[in-house]
Amino acid sequence: MCTMIVEKVKIEGSGKGTCGWFKLDGANVSYDHPFNAPYEHALNIDFVNEAKGPSARVAVELSEDAARELVKTITAVLDQAKEG
Repeated sequence: MCTMIVEKVKIEGSGKGTCGWFKLDGANVSYDHPFNAPYEHALNIDFVNEAKGPSARVAVELSEDAARELVKTITAVLDQAKEG
């Protein structure tokens, strides 16, 4: 049995929802049962602007393998950008 794990982080960026683009100021990262993805557990990320309420949210649910691959890819891209 897995206990839900949740971490919150402040971020800066933009997200696109049903009403268009909006400023992001946080992300909630959890490991828990997904709502839609067909996995027992998933890495769930909600990119949010809490001041704008629930409509200012972009959610993703990733398999463990996909989440790890995404982390590696993000790191590789940022390393390449830093190198110039």
